[in-house]
Amino acid sequence: DIVPVGATGELCTKGYSVMLGYWDDDAKTQETIVDGWMHTGDLATLDEDGYCNIVGRLKDMVIRGGENIYPREIEEFLFRHPKIQSVQVFGVPDAKYGEELCAWIVLRADEHMTEDDVRAFCDGQIAHYKVPKYVCFVDELPMTVTGKVQKFVMRQQMIDAWGLKAADTA
Repeated sequence: DIVPVGATGELCTKGYSVMLGYWDDDAKTQETIVDGWMHTGDLATLDEDGYCNIVGRLKDMVIRGGENIYPREIEEFLFRHPKIQSVQVFGVPDAKYGEELCAWIVLRADEHMTEDDVRAFCDGQIAHYKVPKYVCFVDELPMTVTGKVQKFVMRQQMIDAWGLKAADTA
């Protein structure tokens, strides 16, 4: 389905320059290319002028109590705080809401913040359900050798450390 202007949806593309499929992987090709449209996995909005803005990745989207939350939006907001050098936001299992938000924050040199400071910064600026329930201050974020952040590592560390469990679903 095509979403209205300004709404978030998955970016799909079609044309002569779009890949034909994955080499020797028919299952992945059928999952990615449907009726000639390549599903990129990117979440995007389209404005009135036809400009496309990537807002996140489909696999990164967090669903908390029925609300679709895009971690990138929260990361960009938190980056505005002068004490924050780097931040990653991701979902962790929650028995009540299905998922809750967790933020891993790297502070600038010689800076100090508390979880309450982060929540106070968010208060009244972003929707209450977008404020991370869990805030962890770390010296560095787990990265691959090519410099890509490993959110799955952060998520698993939180699950293990806090014994988090997903909600039972029907």
